[in-house]
Amino acid sequence: MFLRYADYKKLVYDVAKSFHKLGLESHHGVGILGFNSVEWFASSLGAVFAGGLSTGMYTTSSPETCHYILENCKANIVVVENKEQLDKILEIRHMLTHLKAIIQYKGELSKRYPKTYTWKEFLEVGKDTEDSVIDDIIDKQQPNQCAVLVYTSGTTGNPKGVMLSHDNLTWITKALMDTQQEPKLTCGGQERSVSYLPLAHIAGMIADIYLPILIGSTVYIAQPDALKEKDSLRHTMKEAIPTFFLGVPRLWERMKEMIDEHVANSNNAIVKYFFRWGTKENHSQSGWKYAVAKITVFKQFQKKAGLHMCKHIFVGSAPMHQATFEFFKSLNISISELYGLTECSGLHSIKFKSATQSKPKSCGKQLNGVETNIIECGVDEHNRGEGQVLIRGRHVFIGYLGMEKETREAIDDDGWLHSGDIGYRDDDNFLYITGRIKELISFPIINPNPIEDRIKTEIPFLSNVVVIGDNREFLTCLLTLKCTTNNNGEATDDLQSKVIKMFKKKLGSHCEKASEVYDTKDKAVFQAIGEGIRRYNMASRAHQVIRKFQLLRTDFTTRGGELGPTLKIQRQAIQKKYEKLINAMYT
Repeated sequence: MFLRYADYKKLVYDVAKSFHKLGLESHHGVGILGFNSVEWFASSLGAVFAGGLSTGMYTTSSPETCHYILENCKANIVVVENKEQLDKILEIRHMLTHLKAIIQYKGELSKRYPKTYTWKEFLEVGKDTEDSVIDDIIDKQQPNQCAVLVYTSGTTGNPKGVMLSHDNLTWITKALMDTQQEPKLTCGGQERSVSYLPLAHIAGMIADIYLPILIGSTVYIAQPDALKEKDSLRHTMKEAIPTFFLGVPRLWERMKEMIDEHVANSNNAIVKYFFRWGTKENHSQSGWKYAVAKITVFKQFQKKAGLHMCKHIFVGSAPMHQATFEFFKSLNISISELYGLTECSGLHSIKFKSATQSKPKSCGKQLNGVETNIIECGVDEHNRGEGQVLIRGRHVFIGYLGMEKETREAIDDDGWLHSGDIGYRDDDNFLYITGRIKELISFPIINPNPIEDRIKTEIPFLSNVVVIGDNREFLTCLLTLKCTTNNNGEATDDLQSKVIKMFKKKLGSHCEKASEVYDTKDKAVFQAIGEGIRRYNMASRAHQVIRKFQLLRTDFTTRGGELGPTLKIQRQAIQKKYEKLINAMYT
């Protein structure tokens, strides 16, 4: 389906009119449960136009989570993608006290249910309503009123509904455009992007819905398996040839793995030579070798990934390992880091390509028109002014829906949002994020993130490292090996080819599966891990020493609950799932 902006606007009005006719009340939710689609976009904006609250839910949400969110936002209407998602709502329908209608936007209904519509039937509901009815609703809305609810992941309890106002959404989008450096994104329809991140997440919402409206860009919507099936997103990327692209860390790590696999299996000696030369540390980005590498290898990989026309390539939602940044930089793919959280409309600082806006490991500089403050939180071992990051500006949210106490804890009397992130600023006002307060380990107070990064640097065949030790006698860690992914994006038992070659060449191990390493307690692999941990320990302070480790049989997955919807590590879920293994390290 190809939709022009004039048709897009008409569709949003049609959706808003049908919502209104179905009885959507002011400041009541419209729950949306499904993968990115034209209908998702139109339902979100239509809810806002009709005076309701656009409320996205992750496709992986359980019926219990959906029930909590829909009751919390007093949802009058729920829009679902297909039968699978419809069944979740039907299971809890009797407990949804404000619900008036359900709409399924893909396929026919397998059975008729009361007040349940197909998308076509739904659009017929409001066809006799005049546009002026929606115009009147829009005219009465105020900039400081809530427009959108974005629910946090709920790792420490029930999800919290972050209330974002009309002003939050429009201001942050304009601030991004005003802060950007050359080459700048332009208005007028020249720009292109790919929508694949969940629209229930603030990053997907701003990048896919609001920014394109401001600049009139073309949005290509990926297939539902974009974050699962290996080549799905790449095919969409090659068709779209985006001019800006936002990826999450795990996506870039997967792309790195795919490139490694491609090179390892290539019969082209020239490609292999210049790839190895290009990815070596400290090689010169000048001279004939670099010029040849750009033409023969780097440009080839950029085209295969669909990134060769990108003005800006971003990473956000979680920290990414520095080695991944360096890998892509060596291939002439510069990834810029974004920093923000849902409570500040998804963005606070940004790192661009230009020398004045870019420093390794930093999140760049704050947006124009916002403020940053750092307050002491007990972690500043390097004497660089490290502490909790505080944020102030028009991008700070209204509050948590129905949670006054939590809102007061998040925003102080002076309007500072307490981010919960640990960071510092250098003399040039570049912002660095080093961890999360809720992830600090009381032993004494330790930030696990730098420790985990350093261990992965020492032991390059590890996929994940999770440091344990909160209120314990010493530090331990859980480890996973780098494995391939299947068509559903889940880790398989097969080790990556690069890891297999490393095992054979450097360790003399012939293991090709993670379970084989785990079951046989492969001496060479465990010895290499032990040596890597010892190297880390030798360079660390006494209280940061890792005393024991446990290698897990499989890598982390979303299905297993260790990774969130945007492939972010879920620490509490991991510690709960592997509680017996963890306790065993302390007995």
